[in-house]
Amino acid sequence: MSNLDKTIRLIVAGIWFFAFGFVCQSWWWLVGLLPLLSAVYGYCPLYKMLAKCPLCKKNQCSTKS
Repeated sequence: MSNLDKTIRLIVAGIWFFAFGFVCQSWWWLVGLLPLLSAVYGYCPLYKMLAKCPLCKKNQCSTKS
């Protein structure tokens, strides 16, 4: 997962947490954990399931088996 991908996921998670955790005060903020955790750990299970990892072409991918 590239740094740009991680940054985008962190921004999306931050917006999601703010919108649904503080503004709406709903349990939907939990959905924001998915992009947050995938950015922190650098692993996205969707890349493995869909075989769409952008780094696999460069042999730098951690999801490649």
